[in-house]
Amino acid sequence: MRLLRYFLLRLLQMFPIALFIVIINFALIQMAPGDVSILLAGEGADPEYMASVRERYGLDQPLYQQLLAYIGQLAQGDLGLSFRTREPVIGIIAERIPATLLLAGTALIVASVAGVAIGAIMARRPGSAVDTAVTTLSISLFSIPVFWLGLMLILLFAVNLRWLPSSGMVSISGPREGMGYLLDIGRHLILPALSLSAVWLGQYVRLSRASVSETLAEPYVTTARAIGFPERQVMTRFALRNAMLPIVTVLGLELGLLLSGAVLTETVFSWPGLGRLIYEAILSRDTPVIMGAFLIMSFTVMLAALVTDLVYAALDPRVRL
Repeated sequence: MRLLRYFLLRLLQMFPIALFIVIINFALIQMAPGDVSILLAGEGADPEYMASVRERYGLDQPLYQQLLAYIGQLAQGDLGLSFRTREPVIGIIAERIPATLLLAGTALIVASVAGVAIGAIMARRPGSAVDTAVTTLSISLFSIPVFWLGLMLILLFAVNLRWLPSSGMVSISGPREGMGYLLDIGRHLILPALSLSAVWLGQYVRLSRASVSETLAEPYVTTARAIGFPERQVMTRFALRNAMLPIVTVLGLELGLLLSGAVLTETVFSWPGLGRLIYEAILSRDTPVIMGAFLIMSFTVMLAALVTDLVYAALDPRVRL
């Protein structure tokens, strides 16, 4: 019941935050330089036609009326129409989300699982040559710009060795169904997922190593070893479980950025996800798509924060007191 009350309280706190995000999102777009009506009507358009365009899209109204109309539109689940394609924004975004989830989700799973495992192993061998090498490598991976790493991977594996495709999600002449289609997506996924996960991997290795090292020095771990618990059980039942709190915090932040954290990677590899959509919308000044994508990403961060708080409360009962 305490966990349920904690969940309901956190859920209620999200409503004013969501309204604040909508207002900030609207204000930032309005503060951007340039006039949207010029983009819609075209350069050098007749002033009368320009005025009719502004009236049609409500751009001639005061900002507070535009904001109220925008909030009412969002309350109905309508993100508007794209200026570029005249299609519903919600449909355009929905088409791109699966590709982003596939890329960022694969990279996050690989980085978190491998990073936590490597960090926990290194925490048992502090100061060794392997530990020093892994620490140096993790710092290097965490410091490398993801777009530079992506370009280097393309140069090595796609241009020089010709082992993997350099861009896109599927081959133009490849199969469109069955196992061949899935394998084709898998080949295209390797390089962008490797590029994105490498940066996250260094972060999780360092965090896991520091957290597990601190936990292994606690008296209850020493007591468990003195009682005679096997080392594997000491690590999984006592050390790693209690070392998961900071790891869960970072993982929750990464989950919140799952839809937005692959913008550079998707751009470098021409991956047809939400990040690539935002890049294209910015170039074409497609304001409804930009606003809709930012809202979806912001709400994803909120949802991830809620899930993280619930996991935190389940791991540490003191949080929900």
